[in-house]
Amino acid sequence: MSSKAPLERVQESERLLERLMLAIPGFRGYKVREQRREADRIVRNYVYGVIQRARDDLMICLRMLSDFKATELMDPMSQLVAKVDLVAEKVNRAAYGYAGFFDSVRIDAPQLDQMLTYDSQIMELARKFADLASNFKANLSQSKVEDARTVEQSLEDSISQLETAFDKRKSIIESVEV
Repeated sequence: MSSKAPLERVQESERLLERLMLAIPGFRGYKVREQRREADRIVRNYVYGVIQRARDDLMICLRMLSDFKATELMDPMSQLVAKVDLVAEKVNRAAYGYAGFFDSVRIDAPQLDQMLTYDSQIMELARKFADLASNFKANLSQSKVEDARTVEQSLEDSISQLETAFDKRKSIIESVEV
């Protein structure tokens, strides 16, 4: 993902005609809401994609643990994968922001900056979770099973942090002046 904020990426991708129409009274507010929805969609799609790639790694880990006959880890890992699925779908199906929430909300630049900063933190939590899953897969592929329970617990903690942060995101969006 580029280093630019999602809202900046959306705004920069506008065509010349759209930029001209921003000067038309009434159209600017509509266009800005659309940009916010698009930025929200970009953030959620990015986080969802990162979680899905991590889930794929965890499924490979689950198969490797089965091959290693690490039966004590099979149930916790299966539960972890189920939780990852749940969080991924929560991110993917989140309706606020993209489905018209911004229509009735007036967002000033500082509030928008706060939301975008928080989105960056969520994206970083997703990347950290994915990195943990990828490292776990790499360790298991080298038959390093000894720390598997500790790593599984770290993964559980990481996905819980991500879920909590994503849930808090809604309250941050809703705390904006209506």
